[in-house]
Amino acid sequence: MPSREEVPGRRRTQGLTFYQRFEQAVVLILIGMIAVVVIAALWSLGVKVLFGLVLTSTFDPTDHAVFQSVFGMIFTVIIALEFKRSLLLVTERKETVVQARAVILIAILAIVRKLIILDLATTDALQLFALAAAILSLGGVYWLVREQDRLTGD
Repeated sequence: MPSREEVPGRRRTQGLTFYQRFEQAVVLILIGMIAVVVIAALWSLGVKVLFGLVLTSTFDPTDHAVFQSVFGMIFTVIIALEFKRSLLLVTERKETVVQARAVILIAILAIVRKLIILDLATTDALQLFALAAAILSLGGVYWLVREQDRLTGD
């Protein structure tokens, strides 16, 4: 039986305040929930592609609507994985809080997903301008955050 010093993860939680331990517990629960969502989304994507593409001939990957749907589902999984990875950094104590850079990248991914699944034939110009403005704004903020990190040496 391992001694108290040999217990895996024990050293990581030593010296943490009660709130920091609470924060770690919450983050671990969120990571578990996101993992369940990723597994469910991956399962759903696999079933739709397998049964739609392989087993029946009704699923045409060259159809624009099908392409948008499949890549929208793929981006959903990627966004969830990126969110989970940013939370994992908190548990490893490499970062004390979820970094703004990670949140901005997740937001950019979400907007790119929206642009991929968007039907341009039925979308009005105002919505396209709003999405473009959001991407430009997020890109600018990301650049500022990256420059600040570069100047401070993070």
